Amino acid sequence: MGFLELFLLAIALSMDAFAVSICKGLSLPRLSIKHYIIVGGYFGFFQGLMPLIGYALGASFETYIQSFAPWIAFGLLSFIGLCMIIESQKRDMSEDTQVREDFDKSFSFKCMLPLALATSIDALAAGISLAVLHVQIIWAVIIIGVTTFLFSALGIKIGHAFGSKHKSIAELLGGIILIILGIKILFGY
Repeated sequence: MGFLELFLLAIALSMDAFAVSICKGLSLPRLSIKHYIIVGGYFGFFQGLMPLIGYALGASFETYIQSFAPWIAFGLLSFIGLCMIIESQKRDMSEDTQVREDFDKSFSFKCMLPLALATSIDALAAGISLAVLHVQIIWAVIIIGVTTFLFSALGIKIGHAFGSKHKSIAELLGGIILIILGIKILFGY
């Protein structure tokens, strides 16, 4: 997997964080550098950490799954992509409760940690795929983390400026990119 494929993977993986960042931006009456750093830092760190954990898991089982590596990568990436596409289609943005609004406005540890973990689960599965494909994990982690940081910062800005209509589109595009990468790995291995 070359730089372009890693970069596309990083973009696709960052779409959940991008979508959540848009929501965070919607709730802000004023946007400051602190918001960019908090959102980008949490999401970028966990999106970089999870593939590393997945890679370690995948590497430990590599001898058992090597002959199925392209199918495993295809299956995991396609599953994640389909989940993202489905999630993008079933969002109901018409009703917000006060609890949801308060949660969206919070940038506290107890709010940001679960969001960062939830948006990076797909990166854990991608890390397993990276292990069976023998990708240099350090470069992958850096590319995924930095890309997610930048997309999260962009997301909070877009959310603040334009509203919630871009959230579903981001998840849909991320899902499509993951499926395309899975197909490329399956047929181009």
